[in-house]
Amino acid sequence: MVEKYRIGIPPVKTDAIVNDVDFCKSVLSTGTVKSEHPFVYEYALGKDDIVFGLGENTRGINKRGFHYISWCSDKPGGNESDTSLYGAHNFIVIFGKEIFGLYFDTAARIEFDIGWTEQNTLSVKCDEEGLNLYLIKSGGSDKKNALKDIVKQFRTMIGQSYIPPFWGFGFQQSRWGYRTEEDVREVVRKHKEQSLPLDSVCLDIDYMEDYMDFTIDSKKFSDFKKLNEDLLNEGIHLIPIIDAGIKQKEGYPVYEEGKEKGFFCKKSDGSTFVAGVWPGKSVFTDFFRDDARAWFGSKYKALTDCGVEGFWNDMNEPALFYTEEGLNELFQKFETYKNRNLDINSFFEFTSLAGSTNNQLSDYKRFYHQAKKPNGESFTIRHDRVHNMYGALMTKAAREGLDSIKPGKRTLLYSRASCIGSHRYGGIWMGDNVSQWNNIALEIRMLPSLNMCGFLYTGADIGGFGDSSSRDLVLRWLALGVFTPLMRNHAAWNTRNQECYAFGESSDFKSVLSLRYVLLPYIYSEFVKASVNNEMMFRPLTFDYPEDEIARDIEDELMLGNEVLIAPVYQQNAKGRLVYLPEDMIQVTWEKCEAKESPIQKGSHYISVPEDTVVFFIKNSRSIPICAKPAFSSSEVDYSALSKLGNRNAPYQLYRDDGFTTEINLGNIVQI
Repeated sequence: MVEKYRIGIPPVKTDAIVNDVDFCKSVLSTGTVKSEHPFVYEYALGKDDIVFGLGENTRGINKRGFHYISWCSDKPGGNESDTSLYGAHNFIVIFGKEIFGLYFDTAARIEFDIGWTEQNTLSVKCDEEGLNLYLIKSGGSDKKNALKDIVKQFRTMIGQSYIPPFWGFGFQQSRWGYRTEEDVREVVRKHKEQSLPLDSVCLDIDYMEDYMDFTIDSKKFSDFKKLNEDLLNEGIHLIPIIDAGIKQKEGYPVYEEGKEKGFFCKKSDGSTFVAGVWPGKSVFTDFFRDDARAWFGSKYKALTDCGVEGFWNDMNEPALFYTEEGLNELFQKFETYKNRNLDINSFFEFTSLAGSTNNQLSDYKRFYHQAKKPNGESFTIRHDRVHNMYGALMTKAAREGLDSIKPGKRTLLYSRASCIGSHRYGGIWMGDNVSQWNNIALEIRMLPSLNMCGFLYTGADIGGFGDSSSRDLVLRWLALGVFTPLMRNHAAWNTRNQECYAFGESSDFKSVLSLRYVLLPYIYSEFVKASVNNEMMFRPLTFDYPEDEIARDIEDELMLGNEVLIAPVYQQNAKGRLVYLPEDMIQVTWEKCEAKESPIQKGSHYISVPEDTVVFFIKNSRSIPICAKPAFSSSEVDYSALSKLGNRNAPYQLYRDDGFTTEINLGNIVQI
């Protein structure tokens, strides 16, 4: 049951709800709207209530005890003290004395105080005028399935999740620092030499000419089209990055055309908004305009014509390094510190100035969009009032452009910034994380929260993007990555190389990677079914075992699909870990490219997990399909020789298609 409450008049059409519900004028049946402008919602939490949701954000699966701000932020290396990451996902579910979901439909900054100020009070605040509030309750009396039912209703309301091509589920190797064609070929060559599976190599900003979108540096990549052709013949795809900022450079065709057609964001005086990013001074497409989105989306053809079939969109919060106005203000402040006797207060004020121009609210208030009101009327609105939609609309521009360029064919697409609604157009990766053990734990916790909000094609940078990773950290992270739809190893240019062949002898990496490729039929099948049925692929244990009090407190184990429980190792030097099983299961130990199975009873167990090994669990009443032998790319996966793990007598409903056309039909499910 979904109820909709209109609080004032929302400033823009957010394009998040596709199957809208009837407007309901009744008094909110759960919680209280204390104020309409500024908007304040409050709910009295029970002592043991759990709060799930908020998609990509910090801390635990249970969000109680902290405050969070939905504000798409360029925040590398997120930690527990951060209140925002790259996405803005305003959906929560309360599980306790009452069970219900809340979606706050706004493009503006909104704050969730979940027992932070007052221990037992949920308070949601938004200074922007107008939003739509959706209250979702379970449709039946069965509390056992209430959590799943509420999420399914919400997911049905916001629309089906994006489904990538089959090859997008293969292993991707990336690094900011693959600067030349030879760098790319070396990655592929070393994977082949050491029999390490690989499907894609990602290209960061180094492939561009002078960091200009939709260009290729011909000095570094003399024949980009031939490189794509050569790699595709080996089953390898290139995935180039596209940034939100377009270099302001005379003679650069993309800039000149966008300027001529007036597609770039403007300041209040009508001049073009300019800010510094990777290329230096840059301009930004007004993605709120239908014509500007269509124009930007059409530019991907420059790369698809070279054989590219996948992209990742970046820097689209949008990230701003500086504006001229911000720099001038900074330099004026620096002047005041000349010849001063800096004390404890003034010294720390001074040291904080150097990085003070990044992503400032004052800069987000300097430019405007041509947006549409809910009634379709066009008007001008300041960026900070609709900030959270910018990256999502870039993803929409890319998706619509690619669908027009290659009709009927799936193109891989994932993004950094997002809000609810953009899950229909592409996936996301979890942003610029760091090479720290707690970042594996953070990924485990964000997977189900993102699934709740529609983002199924997701995963974190394996090994960590920032800092230098260790061999054991990459291996343990890889052991989680074999289960995530997006499986990518990615690192920054100034860190240690962390490719699977970079640590010497690589048989342990080969063993872990090979599991991904024997599981691909299962992972793809569960993904598509979850997308079409508007369900979660990853779930906290509580969603499946709501009456199990032990399961409620567990945040480092997840249910995967309808059959599997995963319990990754995420602590340094650990030889294994404690695992709680809410029912009798079958333990699968993947070691040296082979699976060993053994029954294991409900309860707590210490499980030994060597670094070259992956352990997971299958319900006693279920089975999963696996390939008879590992493949070296998704194109080599052999569906004709599938076997099963788990209960061999239990049927499995396998979905399979051609892997690249947009025709998705669950009528293709076969029972094996």
